[in-house]
Amino acid sequence: MRRRDFLAAAAGLAACSPLPPSVAREVSRESLAEHARRSGRYFGMAVKSRLLREDKGYRAAVARESNILVQEYELKRGTTEPKPGQYDFSGADQIIDFAQAHGMRARGHTLVWYAANPPWLEPAVMQAGPKDQRRLMTSYIDTAMRRYAGRITEWDVVNETLEPNEGRADGMRAESLWMKAMGEQYIDLAFRRARKVDPAATLYLADFGLEHDSPRCERRRTAMLKLLDRLMSRNVPLDAIGIQGHLKPYKEPFNQRQFADFLHTLSGYGLKLAVTEFDIADRGGPPSPEKRDREVASFAKAFLDVALDNPAMQSVLCWGVSDKDSWLSKYPEYKWPDGQLSRGLPLDGNMARKPFWDAIASAFDAAPPVRGNNA
Repeated sequence: MRRRDFLAAAAGLAACSPLPPSVAREVSRESLAEHARRSGRYFGMAVKSRLLREDKGYRAAVARESNILVQEYELKRGTTEPKPGQYDFSGADQIIDFAQAHGMRARGHTLVWYAANPPWLEPAVMQAGPKDQRRLMTSYIDTAMRRYAGRITEWDVVNETLEPNEGRADGMRAESLWMKAMGEQYIDLAFRRARKVDPAATLYLADFGLEHDSPRCERRRTAMLKLLDRLMSRNVPLDAIGIQGHLKPYKEPFNQRQFADFLHTLSGYGLKLAVTEFDIADRGGPPSPEKRDREVASFAKAFLDVALDNPAMQSVLCWGVSDKDSWLSKYPEYKWPDGQLSRGLPLDGNMARKPFWDAIASAFDAAPPVRGNNA
């Protein structure tokens, strides 16, 4: 997006706000979870077990703002199964216990992914025969889902299956160890096994890069819809799509009508939807944090107004709690070279609410009732 185009759009969106952000925060002492609940939805965050244990302010912010939680890394297989068949779920247990103690739902992230696997797994898969390859994948589904049956209500069963840049005509991620070992049928196997292990859980297929009006995201949207056509034709027991929502307003434009049409198409498959990893990369924005906060909030409102207008949209989860713990403040592509924190989450480094917080609250307040949820 050209900078002047973004600034014009941001100014127009800000002008539509019924209250200036500072006034909105003073008027509303409700949590984002309470704003979400009125339309039957959930708001939550990806959390770290260590910070829940050690940081009182972090713990209080999570308890105050959320009614659904997801682990940032504690259920990724590289963390939980460092050696074959030797599991450590202590971090995930702490998060699930915290969620239950505070009356929150919990998501599970993630069962089958090309990344964040233990070093032993890919060589074992590549050297195994077909039966053992399937066992190496489904054993983790069996163990994790049985452990948390009835406590984790929804799972990212398969994460990030798409990558058109890797050259496959169908846009699938060619370099995934699971794709290389079993082909696309690994997705079918994962969902069928997950359904068998916990029939009550909502099963998600999640991916990134589906949001912007750019050639990159258009290729990914096309690949997602073609994949869904194939999965539906094979009766794969898929319940929902996770739109990750890692947004880059200073690099790529956003078209509300285009995104609304895409979500309408997704929900037309009879699938639930969720924004599962929401944050906004602000590098490239104005150096003034106050000005950048206003622009980021306007972009967040534009995105969420579309997302939450779809009655299949169940929840919004931010990927992190505050700017201080956000991956955006650490990842080379997104962190600010002068050392300042990225301001891509609704709470700043001191756990204070920002205009981004107001944008989320306002979008929930304007949203129609959700379809098929029990917030």
